[in-house]
Amino acid sequence: MSLKLRQVSQKVQGKPVLQNLSYSFEYGMFYGIIGPNGVGKSTLLHLLAGTNTTDEGEVKLDGQAIGQWDRKAMARHVAVLQQGGLPGVGFTVREVTAMGRFPYQNWLGGEDEDGDVIIDEALRSLGLWKLQHRKLHQLSGGERQRVALAKLMAQKPDILLLDEPTTYLDIGFQVGLLDIVRDWQRERSLMVIAVLHDLNLAAMYCDMLIALHDGKFAASGAPAEVLQPELIERLYETKAIIVEHPMTGVPQVLLQQGVQRHE
Repeated sequence: MSLKLRQVSQKVQGKPVLQNLSYSFEYGMFYGIIGPNGVGKSTLLHLLAGTNTTDEGEVKLDGQAIGQWDRKAMARHVAVLQQGGLPGVGFTVREVTAMGRFPYQNWLGGEDEDGDVIIDEALRSLGLWKLQHRKLHQLSGGERQRVALAKLMAQKPDILLLDEPTTYLDIGFQVGLLDIVRDWQRERSLMVIAVLHDLNLAAMYCDMLIALHDGKFAASGAPAEVLQPELIERLYETKAIIVEHPMTGVPQVLLQQGVQRHE
């Protein structure tokens, strides 16, 4: 399964946001899209998901323009974790997780695989087995985010798109959620593309980082190649010190006091 951008440009409310972007995402890799607010990170993710159409250029999934894919067929390959997670609706944890099986169901609601086995596996993997009959409005934000991920796990995609998946989560839930995603990605050789604000988490979990700035790709490469003080200052208008994580050796960003962005 391949996912490619070819000379993609996009406007939002008449303003150019993305300009002439080309990139080939590889199967089995974990990508992090970084950059300051308002540079088009979420816009790019929506184009990759096929939920928005490009103004110019094209996005191709497995060699076919993404707009030409049947939506149900595409959902067997691509799953999206939206920014903000699930609202506190009245469905149970199991009911929401079961929604991930929709792309595989016929018009009578049946499917070739045993959907209950797949749902059970997703609930256990996310530590939700004991909560499966609880309704979403009874859960914490972190628990609802795990339910959203369980739904995607039941969907069994080849490509996983995450839009700021750790927003509103405390640091324990942030690490826990990304641990699960990384383990799942490695186990099934998924392609994961995640919009991430926390550069340290991005460096810890991603194989490749792609930095967006002024509508273009400012840099792409391994975290150690991308997270350089000069690029951090260019993107975020603040100075940073880059150190190595004492356990993993990946770059970590230390901020400095008294160095602020001026509007």
